Amino acid sequence: MRIFYPKIQPYQTHRLKVDDVHELYIEESGSADGIPVVFIHGGPGAGCAECHRRFFDPEKYRIILFDQRGAGKSTPYANLENNTTQYLVADMEAIRKHLGIEQWVLFGGSWGSTLALVYAQTHPEKALAMILRGIFLCRPQEINWFYQQGASRIFPDAWQDYCQPIPENERGNMVAAYYKRLTSDNELTRTKAAKAWSIWEGRTSTLKPSKEMVNSFGNLHTAVSLARIECHYFMNDSFLEPNQILNNTDKIKDIPAIIVQGRYDVVCLMESAWDLHQALPASELDIIPDAGHSAMEPGIIDALVKATDKMLSKIK
Repeated sequence: MRIFYPKIQPYQTHRLKVDDVHELYIEESGSADGIPVVFIHGGPGAGCAECHRRFFDPEKYRIILFDQRGAGKSTPYANLENNTTQYLVADMEAIRKHLGIEQWVLFGGSWGSTLALVYAQTHPEKALAMILRGIFLCRPQEINWFYQQGASRIFPDAWQDYCQPIPENERGNMVAAYYKRLTSDNELTRTKAAKAWSIWEGRTSTLKPSKEMVNSFGNLHTAVSLARIECHYFMNDSFLEPNQILNNTDKIKDIPAIIVQGRYDVVCLMESAWDLHQALPASELDIIPDAGHSAMEPGIIDALVKATDKMLSKIK
């Protein structure tokens, strides 16, 4: 079973101002002459971590990480202004041009898979290949499953805690109820809601309970940006047309793609990965039989590292 590549440090970092509001944090590691690969983090709003550099052979890849608007080290923190899917796609193009890259590999999990797919459909000529995990197509059924009714039946204990900040008379639309609190002028209201929202995701992301995962999602800096930005997107149908991604797969059918999906992913159901694979018959679907949603589970790490190695032979 494969594990992460050894720890590495960035050889260069950048601050890129993309409009009057937002400035992005970008870093490069690995080989400056390697195949460019961009790591597209989840959430939206989660930000990048040091371990995200380690899915890639540092001698073969030029590894680009960036924090999306409002997330991680990008500023302003947790800001919702000018924060839409279309802006994020434009940001990726700005980063590509800023770094002088002609084409790059798109590597994204969860919301990162969404953004990778939308970017590829917008700029197919710039996508060298795609490695996608925990597929999220942003359809209403997916949001309803995780935030309203579905996952609640598998994790009733965690769901009870998730519901706690919301009065019973508002629980018919949990996303709207949370949005009201996450955009409140009261800081205590915002932080309480953010932690409950984020910890719900942390508690359901792994096949086996992980205290480390829950603590990571419960970290206040992560929780506030993740909860506010996620909820903002989900209140607005992720700024996508109905079934937009599956309706536009013809634009990306010739781009090499490997899909990695945990069989027991409760956050982003296996159904979505299957639907995407059916729409992209040339793609490879690797179903991990003993994993949930998190990229940090051993089976998922193994599959993703193998996928990045395998993709090298596909695109040379």
